[in-house]
Amino acid sequence: MRIVTFTRDGTVGHGVRTGDRIRVHAAPSAVDLALNPAAWPAGDDVAVADVTLLAPVPRPGKVICIGLNYRAHAEEGGNAVPDYPAVFLRGATSLGGPGDPIILPGISDRLDWEAELAVVIGRTATGVRDDPLGYVAGYCAFNDGTIRDYQRKTSQWTVGKNFDQTGMFSADLVTPDELPAGAAGLRIVSRVNGATMQDSDTGDLIFDVATLIATLSEAMTLEPGDVIATGTPAGVGYARTPPVFLREGDRIEVEIERIGSVSSRVARRP
Repeated sequence: MRIVTFTRDGTVGHGVRTGDRIRVHAAPSAVDLALNPAAWPAGDDVAVADVTLLAPVPRPGKVICIGLNYRAHAEEGGNAVPDYPAVFLRGATSLGGPGDPIILPGISDRLDWEAELAVVIGRTATGVRDDPLGYVAGYCAFNDGTIRDYQRKTSQWTVGKNFDQTGMFSADLVTPDELPAGAAGLRIVSRVNGATMQDSDTGDLIFDVATLIATLSEAMTLEPGDVIATGTPAGVGYARTPPVFLREGDRIEVEIERIGSVSSRVARRP
């Protein structure tokens, strides 16, 4: 299934998307609907064009991001390939969804892109050992937009990864039954103004989805609606010669095979 969250007449709703139509269900969240669609009665059938699509989980409790999780990306930045995931967090104010602009702040000209597979947690997970993938509600595409000069100000990446509305989610939460186990082996691409910048495969993750769930749940409880952003492949802007950064008016698209895409216009904040 492809689960979407939307607003219509000022009210948030959730439904199953098929093409350009949405079957609305009386579920409290996209995660609840993805886990047990039979529990939530179906209602109206509405056109996608008649609603405003949001991120599948508009305000996650936690967005746990993984750095340097593709070997070629680690190498292009001159970093060692890690033997333990590099972990940082994003706050809710740093996020946006389909149709939202990605914000280039007035204090920097170094907004970069990072195409990522995002995993939405469906069940509470603590110290997981058996069947880590059984805790997944679904998958979506994510652009981990980064303000590079602020990322490099300290050894901690938090500031550069948390500028307002720089982490952009695609609309569809695609349930695991629609995809290979762990969403492995799917093409992942980013494009700037139509030009391909990143082109890789989720099978190249150093730490795959199951490993990340097991590892992260050793330290923290993963709750329904939490998100794991699994890292980006090679081809980011700062590592190019010369470096390339997003400018006002650019269009940045992140697409993952069989999952979907998020396309964002770059807007400048004064």
